[in-house]
Amino acid sequence: MSDEPTPAQEREPHWPGMVALFAAASLNIFLPPSLAAGPGWMGALLVGILASLTLMLPGWHRPLGHATTAVVTLELAFALARLISDLAEHRGVPLELLQGALILWSMNVVVFASWYWRLDAGGPHHRSRRGVYFGGAFLFPQLTLSAGARAEAGAERWQPTFVDYLFLAFNTSTAFSPTDVPVLSAWAKILMMIQASISLATVAMVAARAVNIL
Repeated sequence: MSDEPTPAQEREPHWPGMVALFAAASLNIFLPPSLAAGPGWMGALLVGILASLTLMLPGWHRPLGHATTAVVTLELAFALARLISDLAEHRGVPLELLQGALILWSMNVVVFASWYWRLDAGGPHHRSRRGVYFGGAFLFPQLTLSAGARAEAGAERWQPTFVDYLFLAFNTSTAFSPTDVPVLSAWAKILMMIQASISLATVAMVAARAVNIL
């Protein structure tokens, strides 16, 4: 019997990230009209189409997956720029600015979790085929256990799932650091600095300013 994965197995690792990206894109529907890049449903529709193509065309999962993540990242960047501009020009309703800041903060967590999940150790499909996590950009706590401790915990062949990257991104946005997961790769450090900067802009600057003008 061949060890090559079936098409269904090839697509399976991409479900969590695609669902998360669609959820992040759908948040545009709840953004104030002044912040959204066009009608909010258009971004969710485009991401939904790209996600469907990624799952239907296994050979294109990597470029289409990157394109899907890039689309949501651009939506986030556009909305953040508009939000900061509205604050600088003293435009917008304070409650809408607070709503927009909260939505953008949530999108920031999901978008960067998707980038970490998609880029780390060759991506979800590559990690799934190898079966063991190694050579990645992050030193997860499970990897620091001794062989005996990992065996007792049933984690001999442990590898991170999307939830692990989501938790990492959440910590980066709240604590401005990866907390319990040391970062080993330069690209991951750069992405984390960008994510923390966006979080700082939305929470420490934008939200604080919106509260002050209530």
